[in-house]
Amino acid sequence: MNASRAETARKARELHRQSIHRSLEHRLKVANAKGDEQLIRQLQAEMKYFS
Repeated sequence: MNASRAETARKARELHRQSIHRSLEHRLKVANAKGDEQLIRQLQAEMKYFS
């Protein structure tokens, strides 16, 4: 039972990480389209942090 719970928690962490990554990619795409250099740098730093 504990192994199953641990696996479920691991999968949830991975899904959460993937969700954050997708969100950051989308936000970076929008920032690039707007030409917002400060936001682009901030989002790139966040992506590096979550990688």
